Amino acid sequence: MNNFGKYFVEFIGTFFLVFTVGMVMLLPGNGVIPAIAIGFMLMVLVYAGGFVSGGHYNPAVSIAAALSGALEGNLLIPYILSQVFGAILASLLMMYFCDIPEVVTCAFSASNIFIGELLFTFALCYVVLATTAYEKIKGNSYYGLAIGSTVTVGTFAVGGVICYGAFNPAVAIGLFNMHISCMGLTMTTIFANLAGAVLAAYAYSYIKEES
Repeated sequence: MNNFGKYFVEFIGTFFLVFTVGMVMLLPGNGVIPAIAIGFMLMVLVYAGGFVSGGHYNPAVSIAAALSGALEGNLLIPYILSQVFGAILASLLMMYFCDIPEVVTCAFSASNIFIGELLFTFALCYVVLATTAYEKIKGNSYYGLAIGSTVTVGTFAVGGVICYGAFNPAVAIGLFNMHISCMGLTMTTIFANLAGAVLAAYAYSYIKEES
């Protein structure tokens, strides 16, 4: 890897470290348990299904994988449809168990949602590619922990603080279906997720080429 590639990796890592420290110290989120539960659930699901499908569970991750060559292009649309269908079915089950509010309020500003969702979708996709797609470390034992922990950190740092903490278009659709997010902010979340995925794919591809 040339020197600029090394600088780029250091920039990404230091940025997310300092940003997370600042967010959890200055704008504390909604508590410990939800973030840990979400991150652990993703971690165990990645370990359970990673050797079969890659364990994406997220259209943004699938798009990043396809753009970087880690996922065959003809699998992208079926992956996304499966993920969205799973999210919709889960949200319908939640609507059966829970009282869903009739009126949905837009809890965050669109600009804040875009920034928070973009940053940690980028971080998630970047970590997924760096721990699962890189040939030199394929088959490692820590990829699920790294991926789940990224979501936990993102949920602590920005979830419930400046955005919904979806980092996943399928989750954003589920939140909309459960009347947690309004249409406008759902679309902002999805757009930010997709933008983060594209940026992560190109960042990873650059780093991989220079390594």
